[in-house]
Amino acid sequence: MIRYALKCPDGHAFDSWFQSAEAFDRLQGAGMVACAICGATGVQKALMAPAVATPPAPPATGIPDRPAAGPLSAPQNPVEAALAALRRHVEDNSEYVGLRFSAEARAIHEGTAPDRAIHGEARPDEARRLIEDGVPVTPLPFLPARKAN
Repeated sequence: MIRYALKCPDGHAFDSWFQSAEAFDRLQGAGMVACAICGATGVQKALMAPAVATPPAPPATGIPDRPAAGPLSAPQNPVEAALAALRRHVEDNSEYVGLRFSAEARAIHEGTAPDRAIHGEARPDEARRLIEDGVPVTPLPFLPARKAN
């Protein structure tokens, strides 16, 4: 895995993880790397320094010196709040079709399935074929919620 600092043509800066440098190049070439803030696809790598971690010196008391954080589920900044709102909107206003997304999107586009808003999961090659065939799809900046017992 590799993390890149990215920026869009509108100047928004964000970072994202990719399986490899080649994976980033393939996704960028296919127009599948979009700005996490505005959705623009002309995303480029930004200048970034290597992240070299050095262990912090332990405090004299043995208790880490850091401010108390809020609940983990609470958004920590406006971008996280906007992504949470987007996720709620998508989940409330569309049907989750899971791994059948490519087939369902194609069927809706061809008129063989009822017209409705859907979201789900697709492999990169499936998504690329949908885009090449003119099926209107877009990647979402979050993974589907996983149900666990």
